[in-house]
Order: sequence, then structure tokens, then C-alpha cells
Amino acid sequence: MHEDLRVVFESRNRQSCSDRALVLAAARIPHQTIDDGISAVLLVPAEHSADAVEQLRLYDDENPPVVPKPQKRVTYQDAVPGVVGYFMVVCVVAGLAGYSYFGYDWFAAGRVDGDLIRNGEWWRTITALTLHSGARHLVGNLVFGMFFGLFAGRLLGSGVAWLAIVVAGAMGNVTNTLLLESTHRSIGASTAVFAALGLVAGFVWRGQLMAQDRWSYRYGPIVGGLALLMFTGTGGPDTDIGAHLLGFVCGFGTGMLLTMLGPVPTDSRRQAVAGGIALAIVASAWLVALRF
Repeated sequence: MHEDLRVVFESRNRQSCSDRALVLAAARIPHQTIDDGISAVLLVPAEHSADAVEQLRLYDDENPPVVPKPQKRVTYQDAVPGVVGYFMVVCVVAGLAGYSYFGYDWFAAGRVDGDLIRNGEWWRTITALTLHSGARHLVGNLVFGMFFGLFAGRLLGSGVAWLAIVVAGAMGNVTNTLLLESTHRSIGASTAVFAALGLVAGFVWRGQLMAQDRWSYRYGPIVGGLALLMFTGTGGPDTDIGAHLLGFVCGFGTGMLLTMLGPVPTDSRRQAVAGGIALAIVASAWLVALRF
């Protein structure tokens, strides 16, 4: 190398220096790299310095630095009222149904029944979400429902989250019923439980609440949601896998839709209104079910 050397590039990023060394090598410009452990320096003979600077400028123009997208800020909300409401509704219905209060057969009146839903008894898609076949069934759905509902409530607020969960759960029951034989019968909150899981996954993914520069981050919410669905929703001989899957799918779609409707309300009044609507839907469905 010549003794009269000029610095044409210096950086603490060794990879940046190596990339520019390749540029000079491709342009057949003699060069030398010195790395002192703190920074890397690219040197060229003085008579080639102007050409080297121009080649590096062209390279920089064609390869502008990647500016990472700023992550969206998430305002976490109070999820406790929604979780408490879910617990109370499911437990109250379990008690009323278990002891046949008011002389009604709550299970016959509220379960999913393919024939009757096809004949217009829409309320069964909602009332079935609050019925359970025994203590184990009840406790399982309480635990997972409160767990997934906690995350949904933190993102969307208690009222909006549980209104979305009720709607998505009912949609999951409708879709599952239409895809199966008309003799299909089922009960349980699990469709709503996995709707809550899908709701979180869809909202986080479509709302780009995770870093989006790598595919693993972009599709992380979907992969994570499906993994939880497979881990928690496919076991047991009596498991209605179709209801779990379609609950997740309907919840996922609902979560994506919510990102398109604008910012999630954070004031307590609108959250209370949404929560009241969710309770009214469940109560109205049961009033109609017991009347008929």
C-alpha cells in the first residue's frame, strides 16, 4: 500500500465498514481497513480518495439507512370489572341451571341445538355460552376465560372487550352449528374463551402493536394464539374442537375489525355502556329462551 493514505470512511459499526470495503473492491480501488477495537477506518491512497468518496456516496444514495418504525403506544386499561362480571354471570347461571330455578330446564332451553337454531332460535348461540355440564367443565372455562379475558380487557377495556367476546362467541357457535349436522348439541363458555384469545391475537396483529420489522414479530400474535389454541383447546374426548377453532377465528376477525373502527375508548362511561350492552345481550337471550 502507498504511504500517503486518506480516511474515506469511519464507523463503530464494523459491518458498515466491511460493506463499503466491498464497494471499493468492486470498483477496483485499493483500500485498507484498520480496526482498533473501538471503531473501523477505511483508508485509500490519496490519488484514489476522490473516486472512493464518490463511489461511497453513490452507495449511500442507493442504500439509505433503515429508520425503524416507532412502536405504537398502548394505553392499558382496567380489566378487573370485566373479569369479575364474567365470573359472576357464569357462576350465577350455573347455580340457577343446576337447581332448575323457577321450574325451568335451563339446559334444554339454552343449549346449542342445530335443528332449533336453524329454525330461528338465535338466542341459543348466546345462552349456551353460560351453561356447563359439571364442576370441572365450569372451573376450566372460568380459569381460562378469566385469563384470556384479562388480556383482552387490558387492551380494549372491560366493556368493549366483553361485548366483543360475547358477539364473537355467538358468531362462533352459529358458524360451528351451520357446518355440522343438524343434530349437533353443545354447551359451554369455551367458544367465548377462545374468542377472547382470538380477539387479542387479531387486535395485536392488525393494530401492529408489536415490532413489525421482522416476520417473527409480524406473525408472532397469530402463531402464539394458534399455539395456545392447540395446547388448551384440543384435549379430551368430549372437546368440541370446531367450536374452539371457530371461536378463535371469529374473535380474530373481530379484533381486526376493531382496529379499523378507530381508537379504543378509554373513558369509563363508554366502557360501562359497552359492558352494559354485553350483559343486556346475555340477559335478553335468557329471557327469550326461558319464555319459549
